[in-house]
Amino acid sequence: MEVYRMSFWQLFLAGGPVMWPILICSVFALAIAMERFIFLNKISIDTQELLNRVIEKMKRHETKEAIAICDNAKNPITNILKAGILKYDRPRPQIIEAIEDASLYEVPRLQKNLNILSTIAHISPLLGLLGTAVGMVRCFQIIQARASAFQLVSPADLSVGTWSALITTVSGLIVAIPAYIVYNYLASRVNNFMLEMEKASTELVNFLTE
Repeated sequence: MEVYRMSFWQLFLAGGPVMWPILICSVFALAIAMERFIFLNKISIDTQELLNRVIEKMKRHETKEAIAICDNAKNPITNILKAGILKYDRPRPQIIEAIEDASLYEVPRLQKNLNILSTIAHISPLLGLLGTAVGMVRCFQIIQARASAFQLVSPADLSVGTWSALITTVSGLIVAIPAYIVYNYLASRVNNFMLEMEKASTELVNFLTE
């Protein structure tokens, strides 16, 4: 049967038992990618514009209004700025410490599950390789059985193991390549967000302590 005429389920079954962990990896990768895309798009803001509004309020000694701006934004950057604003009348080391303490909570939120996505991108090809090895083992088992019975080995006898080997290899790569691309994209966005966070907090600290 030609590959393009086979259903997904037929291809899945032809790949053997290793297809199950590959499928699980694909489901987790898709779920993590969608959740991270939604989360990062939700918290995207114009950092400089918001920081200017906060500093403008602080110049007028309107601390409550500045905190309200941060509360309304509900963003990791504003949460860190709020931590610094609450210590506006303290020495510089205490303001920095408050911001760093807030960062310890906010940074893991940004990086949530990215390590899992990276792991999936790395182990999926290995699972495909495992499926290839299993398929080859099946081929040699058939060869041994045929040889023991003094029977000729035909290509059809080896087709099952060969199918399994090739399908699992392809499936592992199909999962790994998009997962790796998405991981790098999301990691880049998180790094940019953390850079904005650091710049905004530094600017706020400089303003509060000048």
